[in-house]
Amino acid sequence: MLLCLSPAWLAKVPAPGSPGEAALLVSKAVSFHPGGLTFLEDFVPPRRATYFLAGLGLGPGLGREAAELARNLACPTGASAELTQLLEDRLLMRCLLAQQGGVAVPATLAFTYKPPGLLRGGDASPGLRLVELSGKEGQDALVNEEVGAFLRSEALGDAQQVVVRLSGWRWGGQQASCVHPRAEQGAVVGTVLVLLEKLEEEESVLVEAMCPPARLPCPGGPLPGPAMTLRICTVVCRTQGDRPLLSKVVCGVGRGDRPPRHQSSLPRKLEVALAQCGLGEAAQVEAVRQRVKAAAEAAMAAVLALEAGLSAEQRGGRWARTDVLGVDFALTVAGGALTPVILKLNGGRCLEACGALEGLWAAPRLGPAAEEPAAAPLVETMLRRSARCLMEGKQLLLVGAGGVSKKFVWEAARDYGLKLHLVESDPNHFASQLVHTFIHFDVTEHRRDEENARLLAELVRARGLQLDGCFSYWDDCLVLTALLCQELGLPGSPPAAMRLAKQKSQTQLHLLRCRGPPWPAPALHAVPCCPLESEADVERAVHQVPLPGVMKLEFGAGAVGVRLVEDAPQCHEHFSRIARDLQGEADHPGIGLGWGNAMLLMEFVEGTEHDVDLVLFGGRLLAAFVSDNGPTRLPGFTETAACMPTGLAPEQEAQLVQAAFRCCLGCGLLDGVFNVELKLTRAGPRLIEINPRMGGFYLRDWILELYGVDLLLAAAMVACGLRPALPTHPRARGHLVGVMCLVSQHLKTLSSTASRETLQALHDQGLLRLNLLEEALVPGEYEEPYCSVACAGPNPTEARLRLLGLCQGLGIHKPSYPVDHFLSHFK
Repeated sequence: MLLCLSPAWLAKVPAPGSPGEAALLVSKAVSFHPGGLTFLEDFVPPRRATYFLAGLGLGPGLGREAAELARNLACPTGASAELTQLLEDRLLMRCLLAQQGGVAVPATLAFTYKPPGLLRGGDASPGLRLVELSGKEGQDALVNEEVGAFLRSEALGDAQQVVVRLSGWRWGGQQASCVHPRAEQGAVVGTVLVLLEKLEEEESVLVEAMCPPARLPCPGGPLPGPAMTLRICTVVCRTQGDRPLLSKVVCGVGRGDRPPRHQSSLPRKLEVALAQCGLGEAAQVEAVRQRVKAAAEAAMAAVLALEAGLSAEQRGGRWARTDVLGVDFALTVAGGALTPVILKLNGGRCLEACGALEGLWAAPRLGPAAEEPAAAPLVETMLRRSARCLMEGKQLLLVGAGGVSKKFVWEAARDYGLKLHLVESDPNHFASQLVHTFIHFDVTEHRRDEENARLLAELVRARGLQLDGCFSYWDDCLVLTALLCQELGLPGSPPAAMRLAKQKSQTQLHLLRCRGPPWPAPALHAVPCCPLESEADVERAVHQVPLPGVMKLEFGAGAVGVRLVEDAPQCHEHFSRIARDLQGEADHPGIGLGWGNAMLLMEFVEGTEHDVDLVLFGGRLLAAFVSDNGPTRLPGFTETAACMPTGLAPEQEAQLVQAAFRCCLGCGLLDGVFNVELKLTRAGPRLIEINPRMGGFYLRDWILELYGVDLLLAAAMVACGLRPALPTHPRARGHLVGVMCLVSQHLKTLSSTASRETLQALHDQGLLRLNLLEEALVPGEYEEPYCSVACAGPNPTEARLRLLGLCQGLGIHKPSYPVDHFLSHFK
């Protein structure tokens, strides 16, 4: 991230391949480094910006240059002159907000002169009156009549004063306003007529109610001195999926007869300001905070909806968006309740006020429970949009399309502007019509992976594909993909590392030999096991591995064929059953039988089960996401339930992340997105297996929803040799608790009360999150989950109770499938 203190340090040049757009080049800037180090650097050649934000704290005279720099860029911009003009138009924003449910704005009478098209169409609400003037002169009678009716109207409520001001982007930063008693109609009319003379087209004169300060209840009687009033400043950021998120609230406190303005009072926390005004009861403070949050986020949602309907020209460029918004409130009483009333919107002044509070000398003493900085969600949005800019137009070879559970890939690729070239065995796969190039090639015979990698490389060269990267998220294709990257000279994990991670017994046996340094060594997390290829191997294994144990397919996926075995006869019986039922790919496609049906026996470890999804680049851990799994239905191990974020203590969470990270490094996995399954025992984490690809089932969707991080985009960036910029310690925006539905348990339910159409309708209404994992309701002995159903909540308890109630109502919960038991781990 670079700070440019002068427009002269930046230059615009035509962007190749983007007619009418410009690339922004940085020749000089202040750079920032860990430890608080900053440097003034010159860049030769200039660096190309992948995100631009101007207008925060600009000094006099710089606004015009910054506006011109931001216009029509070929990279994302977090603000533009065109969007700022809309935000600074107090009347336009007030009309917009008045249409939002649950948002209070001051009662307003507006005299508009040749209003912009966005304002045409009459009054927006009963408390907002628009009077369109044909001219600026000779309007005395009309103004007197309208002002009189407004001052007598019930819309003003208890307000005893009104403010007369100019509205329009020219007046956004100027305090061109006059305060008059409500009873002095003549003075109000006179001020309006004077200000009318200053109007230009698309500007207005506003007469608005001055919100009376709330008389806060104070134990022991009123506080001495004049009544105090609050100005509440909030910062709202645009996050993943164009959703608004309140990131910070600060307040200014002043006398009731002289309301505080920006930079005229010291910022303080909401609870501190309310206490100074006599309101210290925690529940009431929280109620005010929630009302402020709802109104501020509604304001940002209204702005985003407005921008979505604007053309690129109206926004100031194809990439121009409002990424951060300041919302100013007055706190008053309406209907007997403390009510935040939105006064105006701004681009950076509220963020500046929050920064001033965060910069206080006491801030480092706030401790680990301190709120994250106001700009943190904004920075995440900057990084996310920058990544999209870097990846737009990248050419990626994708090996293996996957099934219905991976439908999100094609929508995401279109959204990110990726150009996908697909290698797939099924010539009729639905994804063949959704990619730039489709290469039909049988990738199921894994004993020929090296030969196939050479053949595919020749096909790629013959077609003239200019690839930036190659990757896969499909278990069957991971080793082939690593070999293909090697053949094409593209970034990727070494084939030897991928083979090691793909073969489950070899993963464990190799890590058992990794005793360090460094310490703690991966051997601490590995579990004793034996590979099984024959009945003789089974007989030998039962004497080497402590029983009870777990038998599973060596190259399996989706917990198919995984079973708890308690003695030698059960081991022989299960080995014979798998050898008979699952002989090749045709018996159960997509679970790795193209590698054969060899098995392994590993020690069964007690403890809670967890998934750790990692993003690694150059052997460095960039991000980790931990989720909890519910108890399985022994002797099987098909997943039943999950919760994210983890409910573990921070130390235990850190142990899981460190164990997953060290196990990946121990296998030689240095670059990519990996899913590691572990159990947390009383002795610490133990490895179940490493899936050397993006987490399956619901994991990508949940992580995107809760953290705003897209593992698919991260995997694509790493495949292109680009380091994803991810939050080191991401904070979840809520909690998700989910349960799996199985055809063997829910065939009747999934065909009636919880049909696919019903679940999809509930998903569309926001009542649950549906992740469809299989296309058809086909029962079988070796099954995988049909779908995942989840509920969100502000805490795990509320999410869990919502899900349990939903499962009881839909018929998913029943004696043979006790959802309450599966969710009991998450209490």
